[in-house]
Amino acid sequence: MTLRIDTVPNLDRPGVGAVLASTWNVGTPERQDAAVAAITNTWTGQQSRPWPADGPVSYSVFKGTDGESLLHLSQWRELSDYDAFVARHRTERNSEIDDAVPGIQRLRLDKYELYRGASRDPDRVPGAIVTVEVEFDGPDPARQRAWIDTVFEALGSDPAPHPGGLSGHFHTSFDGTKVLNFAQWTSVEDHIDALAAPGNGVGSSTPEWQRVHSFPGVVGGGVRRWLPAVSLSAG
Repeated sequence: MTLRIDTVPNLDRPGVGAVLASTWNVGTPERQDAAVAAITNTWTGQQSRPWPADGPVSYSVFKGTDGESLLHLSQWRELSDYDAFVARHRTERNSEIDDAVPGIQRLRLDKYELYRGASRDPDRVPGAIVTVEVEFDGPDPARQRAWIDTVFEALGSDPAPHPGGLSGHFHTSFDGTKVLNFAQWTSVEDHIDALAAPGNGVGSSTPEWQRVHSFPGVVGGGVRRWLPAVSLSAG
């Protein structure tokens, strides 16, 4: 099995049935770097411990621009592979990381599947990742997909999309309550510039975007920016 090391995952990879997103707090930029190094070593530095057959298709880590957090995004063939991995392998690997960087706070884990994605320039390496989370007032898979479809209508009719946006991949949570857009941008500065433009968030002041912003049942969410750190995959 060949191990590949990149900076961002291929979110259009076929055969992925589950995507897990988890957030850690490590406290400082120095500890961000130390944690990324420990994670990379844990997954790549043990020649006697190969990539597990029931492991993820890819495992990627991103550093929060807050200087404190890490985002982990892992792709799996199916959710049951993750459950098997947790039972057999996760404790050992997490212990190694904790030995290298004590005091990590593991804050949350959300389970998604990819619904729709689009790339403007798939060959360009992004300089920043923006995650957009949307939370609804109750479980409704049809509503999750309808909100995403509404976003795609707005994107498709936008008269002046910001050139810094490279791609967006929209995921629906298995529990029916959340949507995660994993968006690739040329840079953090370009995303800040897009938010500063007239309108509510990224996007022009159009009726289509207004339908997104006033979509019924949305009760929360958030936007965070991340820097690519490492993406590991086996093939």
